[in-house]
Amino acid sequence: MRRRIAAPLATTALALCAALLPAASASAAPADKSQVLSSWTQTGASSYNAFTAARASQAAWGSYGFDWSTDYCTTSPDNPFGFPFKDACARHDFGYRNYTAAGAFDANKSRLDDALYADLKRVCATYSGLKKTSCDGTAWTYYQAVDKLG
Repeated sequence: MRRRIAAPLATTALALCAALLPAASASAAPADKSQVLSSWTQTGASSYNAFTAARASQAAWGSYGFDWSTDYCTTSPDNPFGFPFKDACARHDFGYRNYTAAGAFDANKSRLDDALYADLKRVCATYSGLKKTSCDGTAWTYYQAVDKLG
């Protein structure tokens, strides 16, 4: 009699474990994903530096499921007139892609565009004279493009 009950009970227990195992192993993104995303998309230099460090070690952030893809400055030059805007554009893409995936793009677009402009201005701050003036003007043009068209 015990065999008749034990066998179906064991089968049921194994089936239950098998049914629950995929759910347990399919790990969800960490609870702090939105905070990490926010911390990497602020206007300050420390936010930019934190993003740059994370981007250099993307594998360490694998459980977060971030979209690291980028087309850099899209159809605009990545290094217009020799100004290295490529990395600023990569962070901007990161923000756009990940906030879109989170369903929170509209609420964050303005800050993402402002962060791009702050990053571009930091690039321009490394120049002086006419070269800085030219860089600042180019940065303003890039900002206006994403503000109006992005």
